[in-house]
Amino acid sequence: MVDRPLTLMAVHAHPDDEATGTGGVLARYAAQGVRTVLVTCTDGGCGDGPGGVKPGEPGHDAAAVAALRRTELEASCRALKVSDLELLGYADSGMMGWPQNTAPGSFWTTPVAEAADRLADLMRYYQPDVVVTYDENGFYGHPDHIQAHRITMAAVEQTGIPAKVYWTTIPHSAMAEFGRVMAELGMELPEQDPAEQDAMPFGLPDDAITTWVDVAEFGERKYEALAAHASQSENIFFLGLGVERFTQLMGVETFLRVQDSSGAALPENDLFAGLTGGEQ
Repeated sequence: MVDRPLTLMAVHAHPDDEATGTGGVLARYAAQGVRTVLVTCTDGGCGDGPGGVKPGEPGHDAAAVAALRRTELEASCRALKVSDLELLGYADSGMMGWPQNTAPGSFWTTPVAEAADRLADLMRYYQPDVVVTYDENGFYGHPDHIQAHRITMAAVEQTGIPAKVYWTTIPHSAMAEFGRVMAELGMELPEQDPAEQDAMPFGLPDDAITTWVDVAEFGERKYEALAAHASQSENIFFLGLGVERFTQLMGVETFLRVQDSSGAALPENDLFAGLTGGEQ
C-alpha cells in the first residue's frame, strides 16, 4: 500500500446533492478512516430563496441564495464528517431550458475541457482510489448534473488515477417503495404500468445495479446533512419522514460500477471492495 489514506471523491453539482445519494457512503467511509473529498461544482444560486421564492420571482437574489447554500453545505459536511470540501464555484445553470443555462459563467456553458482540467488537478492532489458521480443523464436530466458527469469522466480519463469509478443510481424497487410511502402519506402519484418500469427515466432495474452499500447505521447523520439544507423545498418531503422512516427508505445507497482495476467480484457491497480486503 502507498503511504497515504484511502480516499473517496464524490463530485456533485449543487449544495445538497451530496446528502441524498452519497451522504451515507461519505459518513460510513469517514468513520472507517477513509479520506472523503466532496467536490461541489456550482454555487446553487438557482435554488429557493427565503419563503421558497424561485429564480425570476420578486425577491430572489441569486448571490444571497448562493451564500446561504454555502453555509448549509459546510454544515452538511460537518454532519457527514467530510474531510475536504472543494468548491469549483461555477454559476448554477438552473433546470434544463431556463435562461440561466446560457448565462455568462454558468456551469452548463463552461467548456468541458476547462472544468475537467480543474477537477483533474484535484484528482492529482487527492489521489482518490474511488470516484463517484452521476450517469450520462445526470440521474434525472439536470444540466449541471450532466456537466458534472462529463467533467468527471474527462478528468478520470486524463489522469487515470482512480481504481474504481461509480455512478449513483436507484433501483426500480426503491422507486416503487417511495411511491407506496408517498401514497400512504396522502401524496398522489401518477399510476405506472409495471411493464413500463424498464423505461423509467432514471434508476435501473434491480439486477442491473452492481453495488449495494448498507448505510443504515449512518441514517441519522445523513438525515442531519439533508436537514442542513432545509432552505430547499425539495428536501421537505424527506425531512418530514422523520429519522426512522427516512433511514428505512434511504439506508442503502446504490451505484453502477463503470470502471475498475481491483478485480472485485460483482455484485458488491463495498465501494472499496478489492482495495481493502473488505467485504465483497
